[in-house]
Amino acid sequence: MSSESGLQTGWHFDNSYVRDLEGFYAPWQVEPTAAPELLQFNSALADRLGLSHENISDSALAQILGGSVLPKGAEPIALAYAGHQFGHYNPQLGDGRALLLGELIAPDGARFDLQLKGSGRTPFSRNGDGRSAIGPALREYLVSEAMAALGVPTTRALSVVATGERVQRERAHPGAVLARVAASHIRIGTFQFFATHFGPDHVRQLADYTIERHYPAAANADHRYFALFEAALNAQVALVAKWTNLGFVHGVMNTDNVAISGETIDYGPCAFIDSYAPDAVFSSIDRQGRYAFGNQPFIARWNMAQLARAMLPVLVDEDPDAVDKVNALIGTFPERYIAAWLDGMRAKLGLASVEEGDADLASRLFKTMEGQNVDFTLFFHQLARVPDEGAAVVSRLFSDPQAADPWLDEWLARIDRDPLSAADRRAAMNAVNPLYIPRNHMVEHALDAAEEDSDLAPFERLLDAVRNPYAERPDLSDYAQPAPPEFGKYVTFCGT
Repeated sequence: MSSESGLQTGWHFDNSYVRDLEGFYAPWQVEPTAAPELLQFNSALADRLGLSHENISDSALAQILGGSVLPKGAEPIALAYAGHQFGHYNPQLGDGRALLLGELIAPDGARFDLQLKGSGRTPFSRNGDGRSAIGPALREYLVSEAMAALGVPTTRALSVVATGERVQRERAHPGAVLARVAASHIRIGTFQFFATHFGPDHVRQLADYTIERHYPAAANADHRYFALFEAALNAQVALVAKWTNLGFVHGVMNTDNVAISGETIDYGPCAFIDSYAPDAVFSSIDRQGRYAFGNQPFIARWNMAQLARAMLPVLVDEDPDAVDKVNALIGTFPERYIAAWLDGMRAKLGLASVEEGDADLASRLFKTMEGQNVDFTLFFHQLARVPDEGAAVVSRLFSDPQAADPWLDEWLARIDRDPLSAADRRAAMNAVNPLYIPRNHMVEHALDAAEEDSDLAPFERLLDAVRNPYAERPDLSDYAQPAPPEFGKYVTFCGT
């Protein structure tokens, strides 16, 4: 890889992971690509990161973000981690097709990882080629931008660069490199790797680094590692509750795909549900439904138990009573999750006050929706219109329109007891219930056009819609509609 210092003005790296955690990674270099071409560049994110780009040509950006030119100050490394994959522990995974270029310091002092995905083989690649196809790269760019616009903690995509090469999966696909930006890439699986292979001293070192980077308040707690664990647990509670309230299915909640920061990471076989179904699964490899839509909070709790197991020697060394305290904390996961989920549901239902029966009201809604083929996203967006326009604006979304009437009567009675004015309620509901999401049929159409016809127009139009998900735009009416019946069952793939 070459270095071209004239292109790096304003790219401020400070690589604390390399500096502070020697032995936690493998230094490596990106494999240059044949003919890099910039397909997408997130200029708003670049500005957030303080990356000077106005005087850099697209071809020069493609060289940097495709991996052919090393930015000044970057120190590429492949990260080591392990993970439970579909419940089965793999003690060594690691970055098999990605390299962390380094940590960027934004103008406000915030620290972000910059990683290239699809950048070639690493010491952790095993039998893989280390490359990515264009479809998964564009999917992650699109869905992570949608999640950011929806207010969900998430990694972001800075760019997608076509490589000019083909990658072989079930067939040959055009290759691409995604530049991913994250608060960090520390995962539950990172703790598992060092607990398995190196023991408590390394886990303690990693925990200290994580506290300093993500949860500095834990440093002042009586038991800092327990405070770290609780902060990470609360972050997962909040994250998965947001997923559920939006109908998002991550698809592969392996412990190596759980960021300690609480960001959504790894948009492989992800999707948004069309109609409500707790058993909704989209991933082609999730044949048992382990990561089904309704299972996500249970899996999040299970994943946190695996983090506790990896940290346990350090926790006990700090506090002899740690086992009981950690078990008790994990036992509170359901109530913490329900509280976070219910806060989100009250907002979606336009409720400013709290009543004891609100959880039952929400639960009865989902029982009413189940099996009725009612569009999940459209229902909540249209619900705000019911007081002014009548029940038909949502009941017509149901296979049996009369099925919605009993619940709507309950909801109308509930909002009559709520202090919000009608106008304020509608505005508040419209601010949290999106109209535009990455609908599965639209996503597939956009990715197919990009791969088969080198046509990015459908992708860019969908991207424009999901970046502004709440404001209704007449020219985007097609993007708010359910999939046509002929679309059929949706299946996603991990993209490795």
